[in-house]
Amino acid sequence: MKTDIQNLSGFERILAVSEENRFGVIAVALLIVGCLGGVTVGLGAINNILALTFVVIPTMTTLSFLLAIAPMRWIYYAGISSVVIDTLLIIFYILN
Repeated sequence: MKTDIQNLSGFERILAVSEENRFGVIAVALLIVGCLGGVTVGLGAINNILALTFVVIPTMTTLSFLLAIAPMRWIYYAGISSVVIDTLLIIFYILN
């Protein structure tokens, strides 16, 4: 039974559309999460074990979910947390 997308709102609509376009979402998530994690490590997270742990765990979790064809909700949550942590650490290393 296919869900009527018109009746959904907000995040549920995004998830429904993402399930149909899974391979496009995987490509974009792989690019954003992978590159942002690499930039964060390159800016200075490599010198601090705690910062490196905060970068590696969410990044690898997101990439593992992408490979495992996990539900899109899990991929979005892991990807968003990875991007937020990486962005905060990038800002910290730029200002420091």
